[in-house]
This record gives sequence, structure tokens and C-alpha cells, in this order.
Amino acid sequence: MSETAASDQVRQFTVSVEDDGIRLDRWFKRNLPDATFNIVSRWSRTGQLRVDGKRAAPGDRIEAGQVIRVPPAEPPAAPKPRVERRTLSEDEIAYVNEMVIHRDPQAIVVNKPPGLATQGGTKTNTHLDGLLDGLAGEGAARPKLVHRLDKDTSGVLLLARTPRAAAYFSKSFSGRTARKVYWALVVGVPEVKDGFINLPLAKQPGTGGEKMHVDEANGLAARSRYRVIERAGNRAAWVELQPHTGRTHQLRVHMAAIGHPIVGDGKYGGQDAFLTGSISRKLHLHARRLRIDHPDGGRIDVTAELPQHFVESMASLGFDIELGDLPLDEVKFSETSEGKRKAAGAAAKAKRKERKGERRGRGRR
Repeated sequence: MSETAASDQVRQFTVSVEDDGIRLDRWFKRNLPDATFNIVSRWSRTGQLRVDGKRAAPGDRIEAGQVIRVPPAEPPAAPKPRVERRTLSEDEIAYVNEMVIHRDPQAIVVNKPPGLATQGGTKTNTHLDGLLDGLAGEGAARPKLVHRLDKDTSGVLLLARTPRAAAYFSKSFSGRTARKVYWALVVGVPEVKDGFINLPLAKQPGTGGEKMHVDEANGLAARSRYRVIERAGNRAAWVELQPHTGRTHQLRVHMAAIGHPIVGDGKYGGQDAFLTGSISRKLHLHARRLRIDHPDGGRIDVTAELPQHFVESMASLGFDIELGDLPLDEVKFSETSEGKRKAAGAAAKAKRKERKGERRGRGRR
């Protein structure tokens, strides 16, 4: 390569024999590494990049002896300013520490209250992630989120205190070796008392990815187990839920798909998700228990107490909390289980009713 102009002016380079036949973007990577692919692409789009006087594209092949016209070198981009996290108030530090239900050198487990987002987003300024400095302790690293809960879902949430623990826990969640147990109140009573729902899920078009739906053709595999713990006549049931996959809003979509939306889940159950009387309109979904292997050996096995609105609804419906916490067995359901058949049938029925504009279910109020 030979250069025939100063770097602050338009430059011209003659392609050497060693670079004969390579792509133009590869030539830049070899000879002008400061000119990133994005910069080269922009030069090409604006006509500033030329080979033998003709406009050139990054993918063009070049030959020895050709002359490459290159615009003046661009100054390096200024480094992005470091985002400083704000200092937490004493009340905020006390608030986040009151959530802690387990702490050891590798992990912290909190009982996230309903209404607190796990992470920030559009119009979400208050969230658990913004409070984690309050759990660091003097001289300790800031804990890291390794999984999430919906804003209105309460319960067990695991934090890693070291990079090693974060990698270990993330592998456990992605490998489905962690066991998560949720409690929920649902409208009506499932016909099958111990069922398995196997309905693929996908983002619902037109919702900006904010809502999921059952999509048999293009959805990702999603599997959930439910067990009815107790029933309040035909009005409602208290169920245990175990997600066997980790799709967005999986439990909420699955229960609505079989005709038994979670109480308070207007997003997926519409008006049918609300019970009359003294039952709260808040979402009744709670991450009750987490069992996961510990990076130092043994297991973390924790349970989280119910939020107040859930406790009051349980009492109003006459449920006995002592009946909860069913044995965490290792049952695996086959693809031909009765639960799957019932779930698929109920989902199809719900879709037919929706198209006809009929109200779903009877005796739920």
C-alpha cells in the first residue's frame, strides 16, 4: 500500500500485490483499521469512497495497482459519558433490605413486592435494579439480576453476588435445572386437577411485543404444569404452577388459554379475570418457591410469603394456606398427556367463543 496525501486531506492509496483480489472492507481492516465498517459504509453511501475514480462498495473486489480514494481520517469518537448511579436514600436502602429472605456469599434472594418493576424501561424510573446498590454492603460488589419477574408478579427473585455465581445461576435457568413454583388464584376450576399445558407462544402482532399469544404454527415451545390445591365452589381455584420453559408471560397466557385466567390479569383474561365482591383487582400470581443448585455445593431452597392483597383474597375465598406447598416431585409428562389434550381443546374453544363475541365461562362471578 502506498499513500499519496496527508491524513487530514483526501487520501489515495495504491493497492499492493499482497492485497490483490480481496474485498474492499477487508482492505480497510488490514490497512486502515481505524476506519470501522460503519464508517466505510457511510463513505460508500455518500459517494466519498472511490476505486479508480468510480464509486465503490465495501463488498467490491479490488486489484493490484488500483487507486483507492479515501476521505480524510475522522477524529476518534468521544467516549460515552459514564452513567453515574444515583445515591440511594436511607429509606430506599432500608426498603430493599427488607425484601431479603436469604443471603450468603454467592447469592441474595428477595421477595419482590407486586407493582415494583424488576428493571427500568419507558416511563419506569423506580425498579429493583435501581435499588441493588443498597444490597452491596461496604466494599462488596453490586448484586446482579439473573432472572426476572413481571412488574405485578410478586415473590422469589434471585440475585448473584459474584461473576462466578451469575454465570452458574444463568446456566441453571437456561438449562431448566432450577425449579420454580408459583401460586395463583384463577377464575373457575380446571376440569383436570393435575394438568400439563403444552401450547407454543409467540409475540402477538400489533402489540409491539408487549403481549403474547398461543401460536401453533410459529410459536416457541412452552410447557407449564398446574395442580389445583383448593377450590371455592365453581367460582375460583387456588393453583400451583410450575413453568417448564421460560417464555414471556407464559403462565398467564397458558391459564387464560385453557379458560381459567389468573385473577386480576385483565391483559390476558379481559373482564372475565376479575371477581366481584372483596377480591382485589390486582394480579394474583406469586413466585412462591425457588430451588436451585448452589455454586459452592448444596442447594438454595427458599419460599416467599404472600403479599397482603393475595392473603386477603385467600381468606375471602375460604382457602387454607396450610394446604399449600405441595411436594416438589420430579414428574415429567409425555407429549400425549391428558393435560395437553385438555389444554389444547380448551384453547380452541376459547378462540371460537372470542370470535363469536360470547362471554367465556359460567358461574365465575
